[in-house]
Amino acid sequence: MSKFLIDRYSSLDPYVPGEQPQDRKYIKLNTNESPYPPSPEAVAAIDEDAVRGLRLYSDPECRTVTKAIAEYYGVKSTEVIVGNGSDEILAFVYAAFCDDKRKLASPEISYGFYPVFGELIGVKNYVIQLKKDYSLDVDAFVNCPDNVIFANPNAQTGIAITLADVERIVSARTDRLVVVDEAYVDFGAESAVALTRKYDNLIVVQTFSKSRSLAGARLGFAIASEALISDLKAVKFSFNPYNVNRLTETLGAKAIRDKEWFEVNRKKIISTREYTFAALEDLGFEVLPSMANFLLARSDKIGGEKLYLALKERGVLVRYFSSPALSDFVRITIGSRYEMEILIKEIKDIITGA
Repeated sequence: MSKFLIDRYSSLDPYVPGEQPQDRKYIKLNTNESPYPPSPEAVAAIDEDAVRGLRLYSDPECRTVTKAIAEYYGVKSTEVIVGNGSDEILAFVYAAFCDDKRKLASPEISYGFYPVFGELIGVKNYVIQLKKDYSLDVDAFVNCPDNVIFANPNAQTGIAITLADVERIVSARTDRLVVVDEAYVDFGAESAVALTRKYDNLIVVQTFSKSRSLAGARLGFAIASEALISDLKAVKFSFNPYNVNRLTETLGAKAIRDKEWFEVNRKKIISTREYTFAALEDLGFEVLPSMANFLLARSDKIGGEKLYLALKERGVLVRYFSSPALSDFVRITIGSRYEMEILIKEIKDIITGA
């Protein structure tokens, strides 16, 4: 680090993204991207006029995509905020609602950005342990006196809790904030968006990266009461009013309106996940019951790091986490059926020494 970095940031432990290697062509199953392209209607909207329009600033209110999101979920536009990926929305949440008096608790195993955001703004992010089966300890979150954030389905494990359990957490203490990160909700879990009409202490965050195949476009959003959205917008307009570019806004508005493309690809990913789950179990793996577009799996025949390295050598990328709680596992993004068949074949060959 340089001598100019302020003391507050000298101990930062930054988030580590999944690998994006350029040395060869890989079957890329390490960053939870969609194996399918974006909506054809969305792609067709990026015409010459759209590109020429880049000479102008984007709309700070993001009205086109905000209206599309609001219509899709049956909420008011004033109950929606759009950001440069859901990561930016989460950063706004931490900046707006966390300080040394108002901490934000999160699961022990979850999205790695939560503690990073806390450290960045100078708030100690503390964790609530998962149950022995790696599921969320709902009672612990119900009884937590502080603001809480959790992913549903949970990041890294893919395990989801029911909407009834989400409501238990939200309703337990309406004097605290509850943030539900629904990055993977479209692959089988229940969204809590409807609860935002009932509770003014709930923020639901989603992304276009996974189920709508726009990871590279960077588009996320939150739905909450008008008062909470107003607070988040105050942070946004104090940081970067033009946070969503014109092309991304166009892509997002078209993508969320193309329900047929969304449903077809979503169902294909779910079906392929179930195929992969069964195939891994047949190979002796323990696989957590995921409702996301990935699986967390481990085997007593080979360690997590060894399997990750062996697959990488064979041109298949999966995600390995060195933290003690996850070091036995690999996390496998659900690709196309063809890609998962190759994955299963390679794993079988690795285990049998073929």
